[in-house]
Amino acid sequence: MAAKRKQKRTKTPDTMGPSQWRLQHGDFTPPIREADPETGRPVQHRRAVDTLGMMLANGTITQEMHDAGATFRSLFYVAALDGVTRSALLRLPGGADDDLSERSLDARRRVAAALNALGGHDSAAGSCAWYVVGLEMSVREWAMRQGWGGRPVPPPQAQGMLVATLSVLAGHFGLAGRQRAA
Repeated sequence: MAAKRKQKRTKTPDTMGPSQWRLQHGDFTPPIREADPETGRPVQHRRAVDTLGMMLANGTITQEMHDAGATFRSLFYVAALDGVTRSALLRLPGGADDDLSERSLDARRRVAAALNALGGHDSAAGSCAWYVVGLEMSVREWAMRQGWGGRPVPPPQAQGMLVATLSVLAGHFGLAGRQRAA
């Protein structure tokens, strides 16, 4: 006796939501419906949850560490460093200082001071701040890219490096009070 064939069920895709591929790379906030500023048509937006936001929600970092990361990220964008990788912060080769505003130059000085407090560009904390906090690279991607002795950094260890980096940044920006040993 032959078995009956089952028909394949096809799921109707959720056209308004993120794809399955995108969902595996991070969470999203609930959808927000608003009017498109150009056409006036209703649209639905979802914001991706960033690494620092997820770590704060999980209790991995404190509010001061999150604020320090947000401060560094905003300085990074004002300094227009998102397209520059590991170059001199106060002077760009072949460029003139006239191209940058005073606000951008001040932000570059503050980013340079923060990176010096972390040990410089080449240190683990400086690299973590530059790529994970400034360029918003995922911790896992940074861990696979950053390696010492030809071996990548394990993701749990990379997350610990990020926590330590944020702690130093919180102290540097004056967001975390010094605690005395008991």
